[in-house]
Amino acid sequence: MKKTPFILSILLVVFLIVVGSLMFSDPDVTNVVSGNGRIEATEIGISAKVAGRVEDIYVNEGDRVEAGDVVAKLDTATINSQLEQAKAQAEQAKSALEAANMAIAQRESEKAALEAALIQAKAELKAAEAHAARTSELAKTGAVSKQLAEDNLTTVESAKAAVNAAKARLTAADATIEATRSQYYSALAAVNAANATIAQIESEMNDMVLKAPRSGRIQYRVVQPGEVVGAGGRVLSLVDLTNVYMTFFLPASQLGKLTMGGEARIVLDAAPNMAIPATISYVADVAQFTPRSVETQSEREKLMFRVKAQVPVPLLKQHIDKVKTGLPGVVWVKLSDDAQWPSDLPELVHE
Repeated sequence: MKKTPFILSILLVVFLIVVGSLMFSDPDVTNVVSGNGRIEATEIGISAKVAGRVEDIYVNEGDRVEAGDVVAKLDTATINSQLEQAKAQAEQAKSALEAANMAIAQRESEKAALEAALIQAKAELKAAEAHAARTSELAKTGAVSKQLAEDNLTTVESAKAAVNAAKARLTAADATIEATRSQYYSALAAVNAANATIAQIESEMNDMVLKAPRSGRIQYRVVQPGEVVGAGGRVLSLVDLTNVYMTFFLPASQLGKLTMGGEARIVLDAAPNMAIPATISYVADVAQFTPRSVETQSEREKLMFRVKAQVPVPLLKQHIDKVKTGLPGVVWVKLSDDAQWPSDLPELVHE
């Protein structure tokens, strides 16, 4: 029974410690949470659009490149032969086009001569009809012989036949012109097809010169010179150093208080004496399990949401030579705007 006052005294001390810690602790600090992660950046594959043998690679792993820099080239020997063949076909098609154009001009000239012949035949027919009419009237009065009148009528029939023949030749000339024009359009289509083939081959040749799609650092070579790649095969891997972030995970209870665009601080294991400014740029809309490599067994049983803390582009450009991916670290984020960063958080790196 004597132990009871002693036990009550201990409970009272514990109670006072708990109450004191609640009364004098900074509630804002509890609104700052952290998560583990690694520095990541957008990785871009520089791939061959067409199949071919890699002739040369002009960059090494770790080299920095600017957008538009030539980084590799595929062998163009085969496609050069195809280009020369296409150009020869284009010249042949152009010659056929010129020949068809000249043939059309010749046929149209022949048609003009036939039209003139038709006009002459019609004139001769008209004259023969008038002469036959006069001789027929004179034959009635006996001024000329009936034989002469009949001969003149025969001349009229001959003139009519000449007119019909001229019309037939003119119709045949029109048909010939149309056939020649068909040859012209066929030759023109062949020229256009050859030019299109040349343009396609030249486009493929341009595609065989690989250029950096944006500025960044060569992460690694996927293939080496002399190897053959298929269409779409990756040749190099490029990391965009202006799009750097750290991915970490938060439970739903904390995620609901997070603000898109809110402040974050990244402390790398390799540089524990400085904090890198960042902003919340992405929050997953689907929960997932936390990776085993960053959380304890008990915490793995909780569904977590993936979050990204983006490093500002101006800061990255200022320290572009020091930017490295894969470095582990810790992200600190505020769950409220009035929260205070922990006093032991390292000094912030400024632009």
